[in-house]
Amino acid sequence: MGTTVFGLLLLGCCLCGGQAGKSTYVISLHSQQYSQLVKLNVKMIHLQKENEAQAKRLGELEKQKSQVDTLKRQLQAQATALASVKAESTITESKVKALQKDVKVKQVAFSASLLASGRGYTGPYKAHTNLVFRCVATNIGNAYNPHTGVFTAPVRGVYHFQFYVSAYGHPVIASSAMLVKNKQQIFMAYEHRKFGYGTAANGVSLLLEAGDVVFLRLWHNTRIYDDSTRTSSFSGHLLFTM
Repeated sequence: MGTTVFGLLLLGCCLCGGQAGKSTYVISLHSQQYSQLVKLNVKMIHLQKENEAQAKRLGELEKQKSQVDTLKRQLQAQATALASVKAESTITESKVKALQKDVKVKQVAFSASLLASGRGYTGPYKAHTNLVFRCVATNIGNAYNPHTGVFTAPVRGVYHFQFYVSAYGHPVIASSAMLVKNKQQIFMAYEHRKFGYGTAANGVSLLLEAGDVVFLRLWHNTRIYDDSTRTSSFSGHLLFTM
């Protein structure tokens, strides 16, 4: 009987020992799962924070992109405005230059006498001969050439010309000059005295195109006298442009 009781006790102990081991195993398993769950929660929180940080950075980048786009539009508008200002400046500069040129062109006037120095006659010649008035008193605009005697219109407009010729009397030889526009004979000044001193004069206003030429021509078989008193002269000036 004692042996039986001992066996039952031993069996009970074994059974009790087996149940405790199973509980310990279950607790250990739950602990591992909980630890994994905690790790997953920590990782999830970390990822959420990273996502939030990235979202914040993305928002900042989008904001910066919006600011960059705004700056680009502003720069484009400024570039357009600058181009417009440059264009207006170029136009204004061209107008100013044109006005300056126009003002300069409007300042056209000259006066010259026949001989550069001394005294004496020019002519008579058998053929018509162009006169060169060499003693220049005024040549504003340099439209008159004292080497050729030719005035060249710098701009289209109305010009006024005057000319005077003089000579001492002669039984046969008169004094005269013809004003010529390009190849067209316009007005003549003519004087013939057998005795004494005589002068002749004439004047005309002409519409000239830019590049037209005007000069005086000594009529054939006539003569002109000049000295330091400058009695034979050729003058002209621009009245107004057209």
